[in-house]
Amino acid sequence: MAFYSRVSDSVGLITLHNPPVNALSAAVRQGIVDMMHRALSEPEVKSVVICGQNGKFCGGADIREFRTKMKGPPLVPMVHLIEAAAKPVVAAIEGVALGGGLELALSCHYRIVHSKTRLGFPEVALGLLPGAGGTQRLPRLIGVPAALDLITTGRHVTAAEALQLGIADEVTDLNAVDVAVKFAQSVAGKSLDARRISTYPCPRSPDLAAVFERTMQEVRRSARGAIAPVTCVQAVHAAVTLPYAKGMERERELFSTLFTSGQAHALQYYFFAQRAVSRWRTPCGARWDTSKPRPVRKAAVIGLGTMGRGITVSLAQAGLSVVAVETQEKQLLEAKQEVSGMLERGAKRRGVPLAHDKIKYSCSVQAVADVDLVIEAVFEDMALKKTIFQQLSGICKPDTFLCTNTSGLDIDELASQTQSPELVVGMHFFAPAHVMQLLEVVYGPRSSPEAMATAMQMGKRMGKVSVAVGNCRGFVGNRMLKPYLEQAFFLLEEGATPEQVDQVLEEFGFAMGVFRMSDLSGLDVGWKVRKADGLVLPASTGTSARIRGGSRYSPLGDLLCEQGRFGQKTGRGWYQYDKPGDRVAKTDSWLHRFLEEYRARHGLLARRIDHQEVLERCLYTLINEGFQILQDGIAAGPEDIDVIYVLGYGWPRHRGGPMFYAAQVGLNKVLERLEHYHQMHPDVPGLKPSSLLRKLAASGSPPIHTWREVIQKPRSQL
Repeated sequence: MAFYSRVSDSVGLITLHNPPVNALSAAVRQGIVDMMHRALSEPEVKSVVICGQNGKFCGGADIREFRTKMKGPPLVPMVHLIEAAAKPVVAAIEGVALGGGLELALSCHYRIVHSKTRLGFPEVALGLLPGAGGTQRLPRLIGVPAALDLITTGRHVTAAEALQLGIADEVTDLNAVDVAVKFAQSVAGKSLDARRISTYPCPRSPDLAAVFERTMQEVRRSARGAIAPVTCVQAVHAAVTLPYAKGMERERELFSTLFTSGQAHALQYYFFAQRAVSRWRTPCGARWDTSKPRPVRKAAVIGLGTMGRGITVSLAQAGLSVVAVETQEKQLLEAKQEVSGMLERGAKRRGVPLAHDKIKYSCSVQAVADVDLVIEAVFEDMALKKTIFQQLSGICKPDTFLCTNTSGLDIDELASQTQSPELVVGMHFFAPAHVMQLLEVVYGPRSSPEAMATAMQMGKRMGKVSVAVGNCRGFVGNRMLKPYLEQAFFLLEEGATPEQVDQVLEEFGFAMGVFRMSDLSGLDVGWKVRKADGLVLPASTGTSARIRGGSRYSPLGDLLCEQGRFGQKTGRGWYQYDKPGDRVAKTDSWLHRFLEEYRARHGLLARRIDHQEVLERCLYTLINEGFQILQDGIAAGPEDIDVIYVLGYGWPRHRGGPMFYAAQVGLNKVLERLEHYHQMHPDVPGLKPSSLLRKLAASGSPPIHTWREVIQKPRSQL
């Protein structure tokens, strides 16, 4: 809704009210229209100010209404009513002006912006474009290049940048409403002919065609198959080439195309999925709304390798006092320099003070004696981690939370080394830890609700999206990654090339295919894990060389590592590089000969493998493991898996996540293709359809938001 009052005798004040961000729901739109008519009809009112309640102007459309029948006045006639008003209308912008909120502001004749406000058009992140004149007004106001940047990226701008661009007429540190009211009084009675943005000509520079061509190329490359950014460029192009009214028609056509697209559905699902994961729960009954976190003021990081350094930076940037421990003196000195540089770059980028004074370095574990929470981040070695947890249990305060950054080791085994196993949880960060948003928070069978709530809250404080997951080998993300990688190896054995597999996955939308990613992360990482699991055996030929525990196994990665081909770090891996550390992957003729010789040695006949088989075998096995994870109770719902894969593993956001993709493709089709491939490869357990997938398909493939109701866990991992 919207409230109306008269202030300073002659100013009509319209206040949007729809907590928390005054989204433009049907009731709010109706309120704005009604209050505008009232203000314009009252002769005592000489000017109008529009503001939002509780220090927030407007966060945009209410996306909960997107999948329901449209009610209330449409947004476009509403903004046209405001712009056409015969009395000056001033937007008093505080907090946020995003999406439809910024379109509302652009329809006003003047914009007074508080200095702490964020403005932008984030619609592209929902698979849409600004659909109430944003693509037509913004380029007329600030020029085409700047408008293209804001609309195609969805980035937010500060009040200072908004002033520089020309979006804001004035920026203030004072109460924006008070300033806007005074401003409205000062412009009462003045001509508004030069204040209606829709009447502005769109600026045309001589190189405008080149600007659009360059922008379209950049957008296509960065969008990786997402259609909304490309459509945004087309809408802005209409602002340049068509009169305003025709441009609005074109904007509406393009918006309608996007609105009904599968990508918009996927992106809006993901928007809500990110919020759903914060409402966590565990099989033992702990949940987000009944488990209270304990305050953490001082934290420690044990181990200052790549992960430990990133975690240290994240903690310091979150305002915590940090004790950073590295027992190797040389590594400690290197870590100090690296962390310092990371903090300086971060402070400069975010425009905040340096957090150097938050960190105390030590080469002794004893230094963590008085901290509230410890994050162990040493090498992925169970024996080493056990030793550290034994030490921590004797050194730390009795109520200190003990967390491990393991990417897949047994949390309960580590907890058993301590005097208080209920205080132990996993905090699986993703590299680089100060950049990546995802945090898997892993509960063991003895982890307390308080420990879980504290770890989840810590992740939020560090700017992470925290997802609660159960304790199993690889947790959620890495457990699903294993069959995905296996299928990629098997495809090479059967006749595919690394280039072919990577091209298919990158065309699907991944930033990197499986083999380019393997080269980046290092082939030796997985090799070390496989050796620890007893999977790496002396070279032999025949079927037995490719069987482990009765299941198919590919030793291709092991054989490359034995050749010293670890990826980018050595200049050779699945691809070749000009020098060690280089990032430009090039086809390696040696690797192709190696694959031919490998197939001949093991009696394998290369066959033609098409695009669809690569996609189905890689993605459907990953999805199948996701269903098994849901069945096992390791993840509470499909949203948890999808958020993990989008934020942590590069799954294209415009495809919603692996579980959403399965629902979109059709569960019956996924089931049928898995059955087909399992019949072809009965020695690959990952291709055997999950019983949960069968159950959901047999239930008529219910909507994804109802899966939690269908999932019946026969047993809990606790």
